[in-house]
Amino acid sequence: MTGATWEHFPHEADVGLRGRGPTLAAAFEQVAVAMTAVVTDPAGVRTASAVALECEAEDPELLLIEWLNALVYEMATRRMLFGRYVVSIDAGRLNATAWGEPVDVARHQPAAEVKGATYTALRVVQDTGGWWTAECVVDV
Repeated sequence: MTGATWEHFPHEADVGLRGRGPTLAAAFEQVAVAMTAVVTDPAGVRTASAVALECEAEDPELLLIEWLNALVYEMATRRMLFGRYVVSIDAGRLNATAWGEPVDVARHQPAAEVKGATYTALRVVQDTGGWWTAECVVDV
């Protein structure tokens, strides 16, 4: 998706994540990449194994929290990092595949551990040009 981006924004001791894309799903994909980038360089994560994820919520902001926390859970329990995401969203239900690999401390050099997504600075909006922005702060 040309033009979709992610970035971090400053927030005291935690880290703000922002994803932008031409669709809501693309913005959610990008905010997930931003979360990976809190831990390591996403480009250095091999996409060897696929993990399916599902979550749902009644509005896009709550869905963003559910999505990121589902990823945090998968990263922790599988001891994996993810470098690529494909998301579809329909009527409050998110279906996704995250591709990644087991953490290799020597190669990935993890900088932090994401503990969870918070409601701080939580925002999911569509601008007048049709682009979506999804953002929140994660606890590290």
